[in-house]
Amino acid sequence: MNKKGIIIGLILAVALGGGVAYRLANSSTAAEHAEHAEAGHGEEKGEHAEGKEEKGHEGHDEHGAKLVKMSAEVQKQSGVVVAAAKKQQMAGMISATGKVEANADRIAHVSPRISGKVVAVRASLGDSVGAGQVLATLDSVELGEALSRYHQSKTRLSLAQSNMDRVKVLVDKKIAARKEILQAETDYKTAQTELHTDQERLELYGVSAGDLKAGRKPLLPVRSPISGVITEKHAIVGELADPAKSLYTVADLSSVWVMVDIHEKDLAKVRRGQTATVMVNAFPDAKFRGRVTYLADVVDEATRTIKARVEVANPGRKLKPEMFATVELAIAADAAAVLAVPEEAVQELEGKKLVFVAEGEGAFESRRVELGRASGGMVEVLYGLKEGERLAVKGGFVLKSELQKGEIEGHDH
Repeated sequence: MNKKGIIIGLILAVALGGGVAYRLANSSTAAEHAEHAEAGHGEEKGEHAEGKEEKGHEGHDEHGAKLVKMSAEVQKQSGVVVAAAKKQQMAGMISATGKVEANADRIAHVSPRISGKVVAVRASLGDSVGAGQVLATLDSVELGEALSRYHQSKTRLSLAQSNMDRVKVLVDKKIAARKEILQAETDYKTAQTELHTDQERLELYGVSAGDLKAGRKPLLPVRSPISGVITEKHAIVGELADPAKSLYTVADLSSVWVMVDIHEKDLAKVRRGQTATVMVNAFPDAKFRGRVTYLADVVDEATRTIKARVEVANPGRKLKPEMFATVELAIAADAAAVLAVPEEAVQELEGKKLVFVAEGEGAFESRRVELGRASGGMVEVLYGLKEGERLAVKGGFVLKSELQKGEIEGHDH
Protein backbone atom coordinates (compact mmCIF):
# COMPACT_ATOMS: atom_id res chain seq x y z
CA MET A 1 0.00 0.00 0.00
CA ASN A 2 2.82 2.42 0.83
CA LYS A 3 4.69 1.53 -2.34
CA LYS A 4 1.66 2.21 -4.46
CA GLY A 5 1.12 5.68 -2.83
CA ILE A 6 4.73 6.68 -3.48
CA ILE A 7 4.40 5.88 -7.20
CA ILE A 8 1.18 7.93 -7.51
CA GLY A 9 2.91 10.89 -5.82
CA LEU A 10 5.83 10.82 -8.26
CA ILE A 11 3.47 10.76 -11.25
CA LEU A 12 1.61 13.85 -9.94
CA ALA A 13 4.86 15.74 -9.29
CA VAL A 14 6.14 15.09 -12.83
CA ALA A 15 2.84 16.23 -14.32
CA LEU A 16 2.80 19.46 -12.26
CA GLY A 17 6.42 20.30 -13.19
CA GLY A 18 5.72 19.85 -16.90
CA GLY A 19 2.73 22.26 -16.73
CA VAL A 20 4.79 25.00 -15.07
CA ALA A 21 7.59 24.65 -17.64
CA TYR A 22 5.10 24.91 -20.49
CA ARG A 23 3.54 28.09 -19.10
CA LEU A 24 6.97 29.70 -18.64
CA ALA A 25 7.95 28.89 -22.21
CA ASN A 26 4.75 30.34 -23.63
CA SER A 27 5.14 33.52 -21.59
CA SER A 28 8.69 34.08 -22.89
CA THR A 29 7.60 33.53 -26.50
CA ALA A 30 4.67 35.95 -26.14
CA ALA A 31 6.95 38.58 -24.68
CA GLU A 32 9.39 38.15 -27.55
CA HIS A 33 6.54 38.44 -30.04
CA ALA A 34 5.20 41.56 -28.32
CA GLU A 35 8.65 43.14 -28.19
CA HIS A 36 9.23 42.34 -31.86
CA ALA A 37 5.80 43.69 -32.82
CA GLU A 38 6.38 46.89 -30.83
CA ALA A 39 9.82 47.38 -32.39
CA GLY A 40 8.44 46.75 -35.84
CA HIS A 41 5.57 49.15 -35.29
CA GLY A 42 7.95 51.81 -33.95
CA GLU A 43 10.25 51.39 -36.92
CA GLU A 44 7.32 51.56 -39.32
CA LYS A 45 6.01 54.66 -37.53
CA GLY A 46 9.45 56.28 -37.70
CA GLU A 47 9.72 55.53 -41.40
CA HIS A 48 6.26 56.93 -41.94
CA ALA A 49 7.09 60.14 -40.00
CA GLU A 50 10.38 60.53 -41.85
CA GLY A 51 8.62 60.09 -45.16
CA LYS A 52 5.98 62.61 -44.16
CA GLU A 53 8.56 65.13 -43.04
CA GLU A 54 10.51 64.70 -46.26
CA LYS A 55 7.35 65.06 -48.28
CA GLY A 56 6.38 68.23 -46.42
CA HIS A 57 9.80 69.75 -47.05
CA GLU A 58 9.51 69.03 -50.73
CA GLY A 59 6.10 70.69 -50.78
CA HIS A 60 7.53 73.85 -49.17
CA ASP A 61 10.22 74.04 -51.82
CA GLU A 62 7.67 73.44 -54.48
CA HIS A 63 5.44 76.33 -53.34
CA GLY A 64 8.17 78.73 -52.11
CA ALA A 65 9.30 79.81 -55.59
CA LYS A 66 7.43 80.11 -58.87
CA LEU A 67 8.60 80.94 -62.36
CA VAL A 68 7.35 83.71 -64.58
CA LYS A 69 8.24 83.39 -68.25
CA MET A 70 8.68 86.50 -70.38
CA SER A 71 10.56 86.90 -73.63
CA ALA A 72 13.30 89.51 -74.03
CA GLU A 73 11.15 91.52 -76.42
CA VAL A 74 8.23 91.66 -73.99
CA GLN A 75 10.62 92.57 -71.19
CA LYS A 76 11.83 95.55 -73.19
CA GLN A 77 8.30 96.66 -74.01
CA SER A 78 7.21 96.30 -70.36
CA GLY A 79 10.19 98.22 -69.00
CA VAL A 80 11.75 95.26 -67.20
CA VAL A 81 15.42 95.96 -66.43
CA VAL A 82 17.75 93.27 -65.07
CA ALA A 83 20.90 93.98 -63.05
CA ALA A 84 23.15 92.12 -60.63
CA ALA A 85 22.65 92.47 -56.88
CA LYS A 86 25.67 94.06 -55.24
CA LYS A 87 26.85 95.29 -51.90
CA GLN A 88 27.13 98.98 -51.19
CA GLN A 89 27.33 101.42 -48.34
CA MET A 90 23.95 102.70 -47.19
CA ALA A 91 23.27 105.91 -45.38
CA GLY A 92 21.88 105.38 -41.93
CA MET A 93 18.40 106.54 -41.02
CA ILE A 94 16.44 107.72 -38.01
CA SER A 95 12.71 107.21 -38.19
CA ALA A 96 10.35 109.41 -36.18
CA THR A 97 6.66 110.19 -36.08
CA GLY A 98 5.19 113.65 -36.27
CA LYS A 99 2.28 115.86 -37.27
CA VAL A 100 1.84 118.33 -40.10
CA GLU A 101 1.27 121.95 -39.12
CA ALA A 102 0.83 125.16 -41.05
CA ASN A 103 4.01 127.20 -41.45
CA ALA A 104 3.63 129.73 -38.61
CA ASP A 105 5.79 132.21 -40.53
CA ARG A 106 3.21 132.16 -43.35
CA ILE A 107 -0.04 132.59 -41.42
CA ALA A 108 -2.04 135.82 -41.13
CA HIS A 109 -4.95 136.53 -38.79
CA VAL A 110 -7.00 139.17 -40.57
CA SER A 111 -8.92 141.74 -38.51
CA PRO A 112 -10.08 145.33 -39.14
CA ARG A 113 -7.91 148.29 -38.12
CA ILE A 114 -10.88 149.93 -36.37
CA SER A 115 -14.28 148.83 -35.11
CA GLY A 116 -17.21 148.55 -37.46
CA LYS A 117 -20.24 146.57 -38.58
CA VAL A 118 -19.80 143.89 -41.27
CA VAL A 119 -21.89 144.86 -44.31
CA ALA A 120 -20.44 142.50 -46.95
CA VAL A 121 -18.47 139.24 -47.00
CA ARG A 122 -16.45 138.69 -50.16
CA ALA A 123 -14.47 135.52 -49.39
CA SER A 124 -15.33 132.17 -47.86
CA LEU A 125 -13.61 129.18 -46.28
CA GLY A 126 -11.18 127.41 -48.62
CA ASP A 127 -10.89 130.29 -51.11
CA SER A 128 -7.49 131.14 -52.52
CA VAL A 129 -6.81 134.85 -52.08
CA GLY A 130 -4.07 137.23 -53.11
CA ALA A 131 -2.18 139.80 -51.08
CA GLY A 132 -4.24 143.00 -50.78
CA GLN A 133 -7.51 141.35 -51.80
CA VAL A 134 -10.63 142.65 -50.00
CA LEU A 135 -12.20 139.92 -47.88
CA ALA A 136 -14.96 141.93 -46.21
CA THR A 137 -16.24 145.50 -45.87
CA LEU A 138 -17.36 147.34 -42.76
CA ASP A 139 -19.42 150.42 -41.99
CA SER A 140 -17.55 152.28 -39.25
CA VAL A 141 -18.45 155.30 -37.11
CA GLU A 142 -14.77 155.88 -36.43
CA LEU A 143 -14.10 155.92 -40.15
CA GLY A 144 -16.82 158.56 -40.56
CA GLU A 145 -15.16 160.73 -37.93
CA ALA A 146 -11.78 160.36 -39.64
CA LEU A 147 -13.34 161.36 -42.96
CA SER A 148 -14.89 164.43 -41.32
CA ARG A 149 -11.51 165.51 -39.96
CA TYR A 150 -9.99 164.98 -43.38
CA HIS A 151 -12.55 167.21 -45.10
CA GLN A 152 -12.14 169.89 -42.42
CA SER A 153 -8.37 169.85 -42.89
CA LYS A 154 -8.84 170.07 -46.63
CA THR A 155 -11.05 173.13 -46.20
CA ARG A 156 -8.57 174.81 -43.81
CA LEU A 157 -5.77 174.20 -46.28
CA SER A 158 -7.79 175.81 -49.05
CA LEU A 159 -8.52 178.87 -46.86
CA ALA A 160 -4.90 179.13 -45.74
CA GLN A 161 -3.72 179.08 -49.34
CA SER A 162 -6.21 181.79 -50.35
CA ASN A 163 -5.13 183.96 -47.40
CA MET A 164 -1.47 183.49 -48.24
CA ASP A 165 -2.06 184.50 -51.86
CA ARG A 166 -4.01 187.61 -50.72
CA VAL A 167 -1.32 188.72 -48.28
CA LYS A 168 1.37 188.31 -50.93
CA VAL A 169 -0.51 190.73 -53.18
CA LEU A 170 -0.86 193.25 -50.35
CA VAL A 171 2.80 192.98 -49.44
CA ASP A 172 3.80 193.50 -53.07
CA LYS A 173 1.70 196.72 -53.08
CA LYS A 174 3.27 197.69 -49.73
CA ILE A 175 -0.15 197.75 -48.12
CA ALA A 176 0.59 194.94 -45.64
CA ALA A 177 3.66 194.40 -43.45
CA ARG A 178 6.25 191.76 -44.16
CA LYS A 179 5.44 189.82 -41.01
CA GLU A 180 1.89 189.18 -42.26
CA ILE A 181 3.16 187.12 -45.19
CA LEU A 182 5.31 185.08 -42.82
CA GLN A 183 2.28 184.35 -40.64
CA ALA A 184 0.18 183.42 -43.68
CA GLU A 185 2.84 180.99 -44.94
CA THR A 186 3.05 179.41 -41.48
CA ASP A 187 -0.74 178.90 -41.35
CA TYR A 188 -0.66 177.33 -44.82
CA LYS A 189 2.09 174.84 -43.91
CA THR A 190 0.26 173.92 -40.71
CA ALA A 191 -2.98 173.22 -42.60
CA GLN A 192 -1.03 171.23 -45.18
CA THR A 193 0.52 169.08 -42.45
CA GLU A 194 -2.86 168.45 -40.80
CA LEU A 195 -4.38 167.36 -44.12
CA HIS A 196 -1.46 165.04 -44.80
CA THR A 197 -1.87 163.48 -41.34
CA ASP A 198 -5.62 162.92 -41.83
CA GLN A 199 -5.00 161.40 -45.26
CA GLU A 200 -2.39 158.99 -43.87
CA ARG A 201 -4.83 157.93 -41.15
CA LEU A 202 -7.45 157.06 -43.76
CA GLU A 203 -4.91 155.12 -45.81
CA LEU A 204 -3.98 153.22 -42.66
CA TYR A 205 -7.63 152.29 -42.23
CA GLY A 206 -7.64 151.01 -45.81
CA VAL A 207 -9.28 153.91 -47.67
CA SER A 208 -7.49 154.55 -50.95
CA ALA A 209 -6.88 157.93 -52.58
CA GLY A 210 -9.31 156.93 -55.35
CA ASP A 211 -12.10 156.46 -52.82
CA LEU A 212 -11.40 159.94 -51.43
CA LYS A 213 -11.45 161.56 -54.84
CA ALA A 214 -14.76 159.86 -55.72
CA GLY A 215 -16.47 161.95 -53.05
CA ARG A 216 -18.74 159.15 -51.83
CA LYS A 217 -18.68 157.74 -48.33
CA PRO A 218 -16.34 154.74 -48.56
CA LEU A 219 -16.80 151.53 -46.58
CA LEU A 220 -13.94 150.17 -44.54
CA PRO A 221 -12.21 147.34 -46.46
CA VAL A 222 -10.60 144.38 -44.69
CA ARG A 223 -7.73 143.15 -46.86
CA SER A 224 -5.59 140.01 -46.78
CA PRO A 225 -1.94 140.87 -46.06
CA ILE A 226 -0.62 137.71 -47.76
CA SER A 227 -1.49 135.29 -50.53
CA GLY A 228 -2.82 131.93 -49.43
CA VAL A 229 -5.89 129.89 -48.53
CA ILE A 230 -8.60 130.89 -46.08
CA THR A 231 -8.47 128.27 -43.33
CA GLU A 232 -10.80 130.02 -40.85
CA LYS A 233 -13.73 132.40 -41.36
CA HIS A 234 -15.63 134.29 -38.66
CA ALA A 235 -16.99 137.21 -40.70
CA ILE A 236 -20.81 137.32 -40.65
CA VAL A 237 -22.89 140.10 -42.13
CA GLY A 238 -24.46 142.30 -39.44
CA GLU A 239 -21.98 141.44 -36.68
CA LEU A 240 -19.71 143.97 -35.06
CA ALA A 241 -15.99 143.53 -35.64
CA ASP A 242 -13.02 145.11 -33.90
CA PRO A 243 -9.22 144.82 -34.02
CA ALA A 244 -9.25 142.25 -31.22
CA LYS A 245 -11.40 139.84 -33.26
CA SER A 246 -10.00 137.85 -36.18
CA LEU A 247 -12.39 137.72 -39.11
CA TYR A 248 -10.27 135.39 -41.25
CA THR A 249 -7.16 133.23 -41.02
CA VAL A 250 -5.13 133.02 -44.22
CA ALA A 251 -2.37 130.43 -44.54
CA ASP A 252 0.22 130.04 -47.26
CA LEU A 253 0.35 126.22 -47.49
CA SER A 254 2.96 126.08 -50.24
CA SER A 255 5.31 125.25 -47.37
CA VAL A 256 4.37 123.41 -44.16
CA TRP A 257 6.03 122.31 -40.95
CA VAL A 258 6.20 118.76 -39.64
CA MET A 259 6.84 118.63 -35.90
CA VAL A 260 8.52 115.37 -34.88
CA ASP A 261 9.73 113.78 -31.64
CA ILE A 262 13.42 112.80 -31.62
CA HIS A 263 14.56 110.30 -28.99
CA GLU A 264 17.22 111.53 -26.63
CA LYS A 265 19.63 108.79 -27.71
CA ASP A 266 19.49 110.01 -31.33
CA LEU A 267 20.04 113.69 -30.54
CA ALA A 268 23.76 113.63 -31.43
CA LYS A 269 22.90 112.41 -34.95
CA VAL A 270 20.45 115.23 -35.75
CA ARG A 271 21.40 118.77 -36.73
CA ARG A 272 19.87 121.83 -38.32
CA GLY A 273 19.91 121.75 -42.10
CA GLN A 274 19.77 117.95 -42.19
CA THR A 275 17.72 116.48 -45.05
CA ALA A 276 14.52 114.63 -44.23
CA THR A 277 11.91 112.56 -46.05
CA VAL A 278 8.26 112.91 -45.05
CA MET A 279 5.55 110.30 -45.76
CA VAL A 280 1.82 110.28 -44.95
CA ASN A 281 -0.79 107.54 -45.12
CA ALA A 282 -2.98 109.53 -47.51
CA PHE A 283 -0.30 109.31 -50.23
CA PRO A 284 1.71 106.13 -49.51
CA ASP A 285 3.67 106.33 -52.77
CA ALA A 286 4.67 109.99 -52.37
CA LYS A 287 7.79 111.19 -50.58
CA PHE A 288 8.17 114.84 -49.62
CA ARG A 289 11.65 116.31 -49.16
CA GLY A 290 12.45 118.78 -46.41
CA ARG A 291 15.09 120.05 -43.99
CA VAL A 292 15.38 120.30 -40.23
CA THR A 293 15.05 123.99 -39.35
CA TYR A 294 14.65 123.85 -35.57
CA LEU A 295 15.70 121.68 -32.63
CA ALA A 296 14.26 122.32 -29.19
CA ASP A 297 16.63 123.01 -26.30
CA VAL A 298 14.54 121.17 -23.71
CA VAL A 299 13.96 117.41 -23.41
CA ASP A 300 10.43 116.31 -22.54
CA GLU A 301 10.68 114.79 -19.08
CA ALA A 302 7.93 112.21 -19.65
CA THR A 303 8.83 110.92 -23.12
CA ARG A 304 12.60 111.68 -23.12
CA THR A 305 12.25 113.22 -26.59
CA ILE A 306 12.88 116.64 -28.08
CA LYS A 307 10.83 118.51 -30.65
CA ALA A 308 12.30 119.00 -34.11
CA ARG A 309 10.78 121.00 -36.94
CA VAL A 310 11.04 119.88 -40.55
CA GLU A 311 10.13 122.45 -43.19
CA VAL A 312 8.70 120.79 -46.30
CA ALA A 313 7.70 122.13 -49.71
CA ASN A 314 4.06 121.28 -50.35
CA PRO A 315 3.30 121.23 -54.09
CA GLY A 316 -0.39 120.80 -54.80
CA ARG A 317 -1.14 121.32 -51.09
CA LYS A 318 -1.25 117.55 -50.52
CA LEU A 319 0.05 117.85 -46.97
CA LYS A 320 -2.77 119.05 -44.74
CA PRO A 321 -2.35 120.46 -41.22
CA GLU A 322 -3.08 117.87 -38.49
CA MET A 323 -2.06 114.93 -40.72
CA PHE A 324 0.13 112.32 -39.01
CA ALA A 325 3.44 111.76 -40.76
CA THR A 326 6.49 109.51 -40.67
CA VAL A 327 9.82 111.30 -41.01
CA GLU A 328 13.10 109.67 -42.01
CA LEU A 329 16.30 111.55 -41.24
CA ALA A 330 19.38 110.50 -43.21
CA ILE A 331 22.63 110.14 -41.26
CA ALA A 332 26.19 109.26 -42.26
CA ALA A 333 26.74 106.01 -44.20
CA ASP A 334 28.00 102.93 -42.37
CA ALA A 335 31.53 101.72 -43.04
CA ALA A 336 30.38 98.16 -43.81
CA ALA A 337 28.75 97.50 -47.17
CA VAL A 338 25.47 95.57 -47.27
CA LEU A 339 23.54 93.82 -50.02
CA ALA A 340 20.97 96.32 -51.27
CA VAL A 341 18.52 96.58 -54.16
CA PRO A 342 16.29 99.41 -55.42
CA GLU A 343 12.99 99.70 -53.56
CA GLU A 344 11.23 99.35 -56.92
CA ALA A 345 12.66 95.84 -57.26
CA VAL A 346 10.76 94.62 -54.19
CA GLN A 347 7.10 93.67 -54.62
CA GLU A 348 4.54 92.66 -52.01
CA LEU A 349 2.25 89.69 -52.54
CA GLU A 350 -0.02 88.24 -49.86
CA GLY A 351 1.93 90.07 -47.19
CA LYS A 352 5.30 88.71 -48.37
CA LYS A 353 8.18 90.66 -49.89
CA LEU A 354 9.37 89.25 -53.24
CA VAL A 355 12.05 89.89 -55.82
CA PHE A 356 12.20 88.35 -59.28
CA VAL A 357 15.52 86.61 -59.92
CA ALA A 358 16.48 85.99 -63.54
CA GLU A 359 16.70 82.32 -64.50
CA GLY A 360 18.17 82.18 -67.99
CA GLU A 361 17.02 84.53 -70.73
CA GLY A 362 13.24 84.44 -70.47
CA ALA A 363 12.31 83.29 -66.97
CA PHE A 364 12.18 84.87 -63.52
CA GLU A 365 11.93 83.11 -60.19
CA SER A 366 9.79 84.80 -57.57
CA ARG A 367 12.02 84.80 -54.50
CA ARG A 368 10.87 85.66 -51.00
CA VAL A 369 13.27 88.01 -49.22
CA GLU A 370 13.68 89.50 -45.78
CA LEU A 371 14.42 93.21 -45.77
CA GLY A 372 16.32 95.52 -43.48
CA ARG A 373 16.53 99.31 -43.48
CA ALA A 374 15.74 101.55 -46.42
CA SER A 375 17.48 104.77 -47.40
CA GLY A 376 17.90 106.86 -50.52
CA GLY A 377 15.64 104.66 -52.62
CA MET A 378 17.59 101.49 -51.73
CA VAL A 379 16.60 98.73 -49.33
CA GLU A 380 18.84 96.22 -47.56
CA VAL A 381 18.27 92.51 -48.23
CA LEU A 382 19.00 90.37 -45.17
CA TYR A 383 17.97 86.97 -46.50
CA GLY A 384 16.84 85.35 -49.75
CA LEU A 385 19.29 86.88 -52.25
CA LYS A 386 23.01 86.50 -52.89
CA GLU A 387 25.50 88.99 -54.20
CA GLY A 388 25.89 88.71 -57.99
CA GLU A 389 22.47 87.19 -58.63
CA ARG A 390 20.64 88.99 -61.41
CA LEU A 391 17.18 90.33 -60.67
CA ALA A 392 14.58 92.66 -62.12
CA VAL A 393 15.43 96.08 -60.68
CA LYS A 394 12.67 97.73 -62.72
CA GLY A 395 9.34 96.41 -63.94
CA GLY A 396 8.79 94.13 -60.96
CA PHE A 397 5.15 95.16 -60.83
CA VAL A 398 4.63 93.79 -64.35
CA LEU A 399 6.18 90.47 -63.35
CA LYS A 400 4.01 90.31 -60.24
CA SER A 401 0.93 90.88 -62.41
CA GLU A 402 1.99 88.02 -64.69
CA LEU A 403 2.55 85.80 -61.65
CA GLN A 404 -0.93 86.55 -60.28
CA LYS A 405 -2.43 86.04 -63.73
CA GLY A 406 -0.84 82.60 -63.98
CA GLU A 407 -2.14 81.62 -60.55
CA ILE A 408 -5.68 82.66 -61.47
CA GLU A 409 -5.56 80.67 -64.70
CA GLY A 410 -4.20 77.66 -62.83
CA HIS A 411 -7.08 77.77 -60.34
CA ASP A 412 -9.63 78.09 -63.17
CA HIS A 413 -8.13 75.10 -64.91
